[in-house]
Amino acid sequence: MTRAAEARLVREQGVTAPAGFRAAGIAAGIKASGNRDLALVFNEGPDYAAAGVFTRNKVKAAPVLWTQQVLTTGALRAVILNSGGANACTGPGGFQDAHATAEAVAAALSDWGTETGAIEVAVCSTGLIGDRLPMDKMLAGVRTIVQDMAGGLSGGDEAARAIMTTDTVPKQVALHHPGNWTVGGMAKGAGMLAPSLATMLCVLTTDAAVDAAALDRALRRATARTFDRLDIDGSCSTNDTVLLLASGASEITPSQADLDDAVLRVCDDLCAQLQADAEGVTKRVTVTVTGATSDDDALTAARVIARDSLVKTAV
Repeated sequence: MTRAAEARLVREQGVTAPAGFRAAGIAAGIKASGNRDLALVFNEGPDYAAAGVFTRNKVKAAPVLWTQQVLTTGALRAVILNSGGANACTGPGGFQDAHATAEAVAAALSDWGTETGAIEVAVCSTGLIGDRLPMDKMLAGVRTIVQDMAGGLSGGDEAARAIMTTDTVPKQVALHHPGNWTVGGMAKGAGMLAPSLATMLCVLTTDAAVDAAALDRALRRATARTFDRLDIDGSCSTNDTVLLLASGASEITPSQADLDDAVLRVCDDLCAQLQADAEGVTKRVTVTVTGATSDDDALTAARVIARDSLVKTAV
């Protein structure tokens, strides 16, 4: 058993619980409701390692295509997220909007005092599919949110609220490892929850001093056992994104096993929060398969049962 099993989980904290991160969430006017709809997570370093996993839908939203492209460097300084519009099925113009958003974030951060390039900025969007984003509001919001970034826990809570769509509550959690390093995270997802990932955006942060390869292994292991197995309505989203950023601010390099288990515990808790708040859900069911010849066979059998309308009716 790793020491991550001894660590405590705190749902009142999120992406700013690890040292080296700031965040903010504001109302930029993207949502007609006037609620918060733009979030920023910023890595102050000294390290900028990052990894990500994305939707397996053949139709990928523009922000997914952009973020997959920039993550080939294995490094991120910032993640900008909007709710109120998915920027999916929007063609070349939608990709240009995602690029312009990253450029605007990079310019605002550089003006703020941190030299940043667009290639260091991930972009995530969630909301209605098919419509272009109101870029005048997006770009104005970017300039505002950089000035609103806060350390401490308030910025993380505001960011978690800003990515909500039909979610009724923000979803965040932090794990404080007894080895004096931390993993934090926030997520959103209410409808279209189905593998792989489940309609969701998730940003995870850690102050551990680890490289992109270690993050990638931990993230893929965790998502395969958590988000990839969450199924609400069988629909796979165009925008699913899970990102993991490391600041290295703790100056502690945990073992791969400890990192794997810490990220898994955070993802597992966020997954439970997503399931509890899914649209129209009144009951939660766990399907356990025994005697299968492989994990893949067990997962296939579980999904057939979980998606069966007669099973759902009986429950």
